[in-house]
Amino acid sequence: MNPLALTIFLLSLAIGTTITLSSYHWLLAWVGLEINTLAIIPLMTKIPHPRAIEAATKYFLTQAAASALLLFSSLINAWQTGEWNIDSISHLPMNALSIALMMKLGLAPLHFWMPEVLQGISLSTGLILSTWQKIAPMALLLQTSHLINLDLTIILGLTSILVGGWGGIGQTQLRKIMAFSSIGHLGWMIVVLKFNPSLTLFNFIFYVIMTASMFFSLMTISATKMSEISTSWSKTPTLTTSTLLILLSLAGLPPLTGFAPKLLISLELVKQNATLLTALIMLASLLALFFYLRLTYVVSLTLPPNSPNSLSSWRTSTKTLPITAIVNTLALILLPITPTLLIFL
Repeated sequence: MNPLALTIFLLSLAIGTTITLSSYHWLLAWVGLEINTLAIIPLMTKIPHPRAIEAATKYFLTQAAASALLLFSSLINAWQTGEWNIDSISHLPMNALSIALMMKLGLAPLHFWMPEVLQGISLSTGLILSTWQKIAPMALLLQTSHLINLDLTIILGLTSILVGGWGGIGQTQLRKIMAFSSIGHLGWMIVVLKFNPSLTLFNFIFYVIMTASMFFSLMTISATKMSEISTSWSKTPTLTTSTLLILLSLAGLPPLTGFAPKLLISLELVKQNATLLTALIMLASLLALFFYLRLTYVVSLTLPPNSPNSLSSWRTSTKTLPITAIVNTLALILLPITPTLLIFL
């Protein structure tokens, strides 16, 4: 892609998110979300392949439907209350608006677009879709968390954790596995959204760091299928070891970074007398733990026959190595400074 065009699209992504984050008016928030959607579609189709065109079309249709629902619910709210402020929204439009934002995030049962779209695009665009594109809808949900319906968040959160675990078990494509991983993590965030929004923000920050580190690692070793990461151990042992640990961090195993959000959310739900809900989401997370452990098994404990030890035939991207090293470090060792981060949130 032309560097000038790429710069314009990336700047548009940044501007769209910034407009939504800084807006107090529903129309401005909608404009920011639309700029975001339109800016990423050319990035999806930069490789002119039928799968990429299909993914961009599916993404556009689902995001357009969610944006239309968001605009419709904010119009109803303006008609009922006479105000466009994000804080002042009545009960009925809030439910429709929450569903629109959750559809943009890819929460179950509005998740069907997410694995298909992520599978059809490149890893670099998948990184943007899984991290940056979720900032604006999540910010709007956090701003309206005190008005959101508790039953809606619990049902969609629990469904997302179940779907994220169940859907990822049968996958061999790494991008689809990351899509279901994203759905599961967003489920954890939404479950605790009404009880403690700052904990949702904390979990979202950690999710972005861990997902970005996983995508950067996959980009560095040029792997999109499970069979490709199974051959990486004999070629790049250091990077493969960090990838293995990131998978365990995504699974939420101590003493890695991913353990902190799951522990704190479980403690918060128990504190709110939602012990049964805590037990259900922890049991549902075991499904996701299974496919993360299966991936770590494929990475570390299987070697293909006749794998050469030379580095000559191995495709590694040296351009992403520095940022991969930084993000991987963050994704593994942030647990000890969790109390400090919580003070700032």
